[in-house]
Amino acid sequence: MTDTDELADRIAALEIPLERDSFMRTIIRELSGTLQDVVGQEEASGFISVVGQTMGHRIDSDYRQALGTDRLSREQVEAVLVDLKARIQGDFSILESSDEAIVLGNHACPFGNKVRDRPVMCMMTSNVFGSIAADNLGYARVVLEETIACGAPACRVVIYLNKTAQTDGREGREYYRRTDVA
Repeated sequence: MTDTDELADRIAALEIPLERDSFMRTIIRELSGTLQDVVGQEEASGFISVVGQTMGHRIDSDYRQALGTDRLSREQVEAVLVDLKARIQGDFSILESSDEAIVLGNHACPFGNKVRDRPVMCMMTSNVFGSIAADNLGYARVVLEETIACGAPACRVVIYLNKTAQTDGREGREYYRRTDVA
């Protein structure tokens, strides 16, 4: 064994908290933080929203194809939203459901502690949820009432399903069904 091999083995055995998942979350955290610092929170949210919407459409397409349907029902949308977050290590659940709104709670962010002080990262959730709900149900307004990113112990996300729903004055992001979706 050469000195180079021994050094490589010693370095490989070090207890360094570095693996792919944590590395990718850290990259997203730093990118979103840089965006917030350089262009401001509102503009950074816009950039993250574009990525989230693209992801939402892709995820929606995957679920529709797997379920063999052109459009998901409200119950299927709810199940898909909970399932997709579980697959990426979130802990979302349905708190309330009606024809007016879907209310979700969450106790574990998929970004883990990397989301702290990075509220623009919540635009991924808003846009993924909003895109899926709107493409299947026609319309969605997503209100992030509470988020772990802003220091809350849990998230509370409300997806209003029609324009006339009472949002108690809370602003949110509106989403509409894409015209190229069945």
